[in-house]
Amino acid sequence: MSTSKNKQIVVIGNGMVGYKFCEKLVAKQKNEQSFSLTVFGEEPRVAYDRVHLSAYFDGKTADDLTLAPENWYAENGIQLYLTDPVVDIDRERKLVRSHHGIVVPYDYLILATGSGAFVPPVAGVEKDGVFVYRTIEDLELIQSHTRKTCTGSTSRGAVLGGGLLGLEAAKALLDLGINEAHVIEFAPRLMPRQIDEAGSGVLQRKLEALGLTIHLSKSTQQITGDDTITGLQFADGTTLDVDMLIISAGIRPRDELAKAAGLATHPRGGIVVDNFLQTTDPAIFAIGECALAHQMIYGLVAPGYDMAEVVASRLMGEEKEFKPYDMSTKLKLIGVDVASFGDPFAEEPAYRTISYENKAKGIYKRINVTPDGKELVGGILVGDAEQYNMLLQTCKNRTVLPPDPEDLILGSRGGEEAGAGVMGLPDDALICSCEAITKAMLCHEISENGHNTVEALKKKTKACTGCGGCTPLVKDLIQGVMKQQGLYVRNTLCEHFDYTRQELLDLIKINRLKTYNAVLDHFGKGDGCEVCKPLVASLLATLWNENILEKGRATIQDSNDRFLANIQKGGTYSVVPRIPGGEITPDKLIVIGQVAKKYGLYTKITGGQRIDLFGAHVGDLPTIWAELIAAGFESGHAYGKSLRTVKSCVGSTWCRYGVQDSVSFAIEIEERYKGVRSPHKMKSGVSGCIRECAEAQSKDFGIIATEKGWNLYVGGNGGSKPQHAQLLASDVDKETCIRYIDRFLMFYIKTAEPLMRTAPWLTKMEGGMTYLKAVVVDDVLGIAADLEQEMQLLVDTFKCEWTEVVENPTLSSHFTHFVNAPAQKDPNVVFTDLREQKRAQEWK
Repeated sequence: MSTSKNKQIVVIGNGMVGYKFCEKLVAKQKNEQSFSLTVFGEEPRVAYDRVHLSAYFDGKTADDLTLAPENWYAENGIQLYLTDPVVDIDRERKLVRSHHGIVVPYDYLILATGSGAFVPPVAGVEKDGVFVYRTIEDLELIQSHTRKTCTGSTSRGAVLGGGLLGLEAAKALLDLGINEAHVIEFAPRLMPRQIDEAGSGVLQRKLEALGLTIHLSKSTQQITGDDTITGLQFADGTTLDVDMLIISAGIRPRDELAKAAGLATHPRGGIVVDNFLQTTDPAIFAIGECALAHQMIYGLVAPGYDMAEVVASRLMGEEKEFKPYDMSTKLKLIGVDVASFGDPFAEEPAYRTISYENKAKGIYKRINVTPDGKELVGGILVGDAEQYNMLLQTCKNRTVLPPDPEDLILGSRGGEEAGAGVMGLPDDALICSCEAITKAMLCHEISENGHNTVEALKKKTKACTGCGGCTPLVKDLIQGVMKQQGLYVRNTLCEHFDYTRQELLDLIKINRLKTYNAVLDHFGKGDGCEVCKPLVASLLATLWNENILEKGRATIQDSNDRFLANIQKGGTYSVVPRIPGGEITPDKLIVIGQVAKKYGLYTKITGGQRIDLFGAHVGDLPTIWAELIAAGFESGHAYGKSLRTVKSCVGSTWCRYGVQDSVSFAIEIEERYKGVRSPHKMKSGVSGCIRECAEAQSKDFGIIATEKGWNLYVGGNGGSKPQHAQLLASDVDKETCIRYIDRFLMFYIKTAEPLMRTAPWLTKMEGGMTYLKAVVVDDVLGIAADLEQEMQLLVDTFKCEWTEVVENPTLSSHFTHFVNAPAQKDPNVVFTDLREQKRAQEWK
């Protein structure tokens, strides 16, 4: 198929797929325009990113979500009509007529009308307070209703639908501060089309821990209330009181225009198309969620983009067809990773199923392999989907599996990643599904054209610009190609700083820069971003140990550091005083109890030997800390990328097996390294004997007592990928042990990548533990004295950040929700606990 000059192409629909078609067609025309393009959009705004629609409640604006500004259309010769849907197609005369009466002829017509929310036939759906969740306008209506109706301490909201879209809508309820958030699902489990029963159970428990109430096997019969919703009535006779309802029960293809024009549609919805995405009229194509291709409606953006590519290619004379598309997907639902790929439900005996479940950490992994164990056919990941990209590529490319296929989800016995990694994939492996970018295409751009950063590849190939799920693979591919070429791999921070973390740390130190703006002026460009701002903030704190809230540094911190507290569900904060070694006096225990009772805080004794207090409002933080500091407490740095705790057993003081005083040493260690800012959080442990009750070998650095002194282990951590620490030094005395820790920590701080724990840092280090021992113990680089001196500077200049805030009225004034908030609390505002803690009288 080819077009002569000035062919008239009309696109109906300006969503993500309609826009992508325009973008593809513009790119293919090169310097010779071979068409006249007109686009009709139903919404009042240009195309925007619906995949990340929920980010609107996280502070993103409509402009942030926009795919291209309005002037982009004019610059590329595209006539755009917004708020003007097409209402009639005259196939005989090849004309379309819009709602406002605009008539445009076409040679080829592209239907990209997308889908609308499916609204079940439930009595009462027309009531005020019932919404769908599809557009920015929908979100604005939900937000407005919440401000007017869902106020006070008893606001209640529900979502009808427990699939992908339903759980996204549930996140919106939490983001809006709804006190009670419910999810109602007709099926007996959440996400029934993507994950199995076991995975759904893990997901449900994680969502319930975040504050959602899940109702399964529920058929909604009626929405109650007069003009405004007041509740829901179910078929089993139960009811639920709610102030608002979001319906997210699926999608329905927008095929009404095609149906009126006499095009073939499926009885269940969708415009019937062939392998070339042509409808029953050869001049009309359908793409995206309105099209029924291969007897299927594809509800993801990636196949929609592929459809746009196919039609744009055919209009420009290229032979291309749309093939059945893999519907594997990875999402983060309310902070919980969920992924499925290939055939997630493949069952025995046709296939072998290997599964792993950790209920304590909320992790479920399942892979399905062929009976001979050589090929991966599909799988499910819940709670930890870090391996998704490589598992998907292994499945799609039918890569031969390792001898023990379970290594794919558990890690191999030797600690190495199973498989050959991204460089072992075939050239035609699809790295970016959204933009159909193969490994070969990316390798060509990296090796031949020098596009060796993610940002450069984004601009050149559009990889990583869709859902973003391919970004880790693209980063690994960049490093792999450059290593093959013998080039030094520089992991620059971001587009604003053309330096690695280590290079920038040295430059800041040499030039004695102490503010972000000074660093940006000297070595950066632009205004900075959410990647480089907190990273530079960490470097400044590491080098100078000045209060992170002074000299304009507050605005560049991560959200937790900004208020010196971890933000919790519902917008409240945690208060975590330091308790070195878990050793505390009765008087201090009493103060914690008094403060918790006075401010209505939930208290919990943690595994890190501290008492955490939850539910503090930001305006109360300075007064809470004033009382704690007066009792002798100081910041526990639970919010910082720094040392959290040094866990200890009771050691030789109380335990009959203890050979050294682990408690005193743990206190000494925690007091020494408290507040030291690092690339990621750090944890430590001191065990009084080889029985290892403090679990020191699972810490970033751990110490175990021996008859002759102390063994020092480094590079361990817990989490979703637990890793044992490795032995750095044996039977050393206390002073030597501390010197080695000084050197180890400063070497880690100076050389690790951003947000890299000590475990992966050590694993990826050239030479591994052998090299680290040579640097730390043998001082082969001759830097040991410098590392010790730099650490001693941090130790000597430590100041409790909360003490400085309490004593400084200017810093204390920073702790308000809004800049115009009154200094005193409104006595008419009442807060209620999200989860009532059991009081002593309940047990009497």
